[in-house]
Amino acid sequence: MTDDHPNAALTRRVFDAFGKNAMAISAALTRDIVWRVPGNTVMSGEYRGRRDVVEFLQRTGLETNGTYGSKLHTVLANDDWGLAVYRAWGRRNGLDLDIDQAFVIRFEDGCWKEVTAVPLDSAFDAFWA
Repeated sequence: MTDDHPNAALTRRVFDAFGKNAMAISAALTRDIVWRVPGNTVMSGEYRGRRDVVEFLQRTGLETNGTYGSKLHTVLANDDWGLAVYRAWGRRNGLDLDIDQAFVIRFEDGCWKEVTAVPLDSAFDAFWA
């Protein structure tokens, strides 16, 4: 896995578009994308298809009154798999979030095919409860 792979560049573009350009994010996803968020929170679940995933991502802003953000730290990718480690922050229901998270990404034809979110801190559950 190297960070100069085209799928790493794609992942950087998705992170750059977050909160700014839903069309760019949608274009980076396969039509049958599956996005999984673990746990039992308001954001947990399995989201299927571009529209469902983009609406889910937009909910992060709605749930946090626009305070949710992320900054990509590290991305590794090859033709099939990628790992993105990033910082996520926001404020919701009087709680502040500022944690590291990761995405495990499966690629297909230069697009994100499957994403599994991996919170790296238990504060994720309390924040989105």
